Amino acid sequence: MIRIHWLLSSQFGINLLRLVRSLRGLPRFLTDWWQFRKGYRGALVWVPCLHDRYEEGGATKSEYFWQDLLVARWIHEAAPVKHVDVGSRVDGFVAHVASFREIEVIDVRPISSTIPGVVFQQADLMNPDSLLDAQAGGYCDSLSCLHALEHFGLGRYGDPINPQGYQQGIDNMARLLKPGGTFYLSTPIGKQRVEFNANWVFDPRTIVRIANAAGLELKGLTTFAPAQGIQNISTEEAELLRLSEQRYCLGIFTFTKHSD
Repeated sequence: MIRIHWLLSSQFGINLLRLVRSLRGLPRFLTDWWQFRKGYRGALVWVPCLHDRYEEGGATKSEYFWQDLLVARWIHEAAPVKHVDVGSRVDGFVAHVASFREIEVIDVRPISSTIPGVVFQQADLMNPDSLLDAQAGGYCDSLSCLHALEHFGLGRYGDPINPQGYQQGIDNMARLLKPGGTFYLSTPIGKQRVEFNANWVFDPRTIVRIANAAGLELKGLTTFAPAQGIQNISTEEAELLRLSEQRYCLGIFTFTKHSD
């Protein structure tokens, strides 16, 4: 049912939950309108907002909300010299970081707006030739890629089809990072599978293995699921195995690049 609701709402614009809430709110709207109209004689136009009264004051249960907030705070505390982001939400994480420091953003899609505090470069991180500024010593000391890696190579955002896109993405992002630098990576984790063409869900051990091969060392892992909330997870193999057997949660990995 959750997947059907996602398909109807996000791809066809049919939000059944909102429809139910709107129908529930219709009688109250008519009652409120009648009471307001009795005390007001000016111009009055109907613009019903039927479902809002049954929703919370803000969307705080989303994994995007928590990852954007947490990683932005971590970057603020770390105060890196240069922070680069790959593919994260501009209207979430990028805006958070740009509110207190400059951030460079790389995305396979264009951004037409000029945004204060944001330097944009359009590039495909599966293609090493697009990393024009990446040198042997790295380009930045802080890097993020939040809820983006799982889309690499699936064509969803106009990127070329590439079943190894996520691996090439990690390799190329590691090249951007200076030795000793920090890489914040979030992606769905659980039983590994492709949900084409929405996203991958990765076995966390897959992410760690590829990152290790690219010269990155896992320093921390935070997970989020609606039922459990935010959890700081041990990076021991047994915990990674446990996560790999679950259906789904969000994993926020913190890596550092080897200094040798």
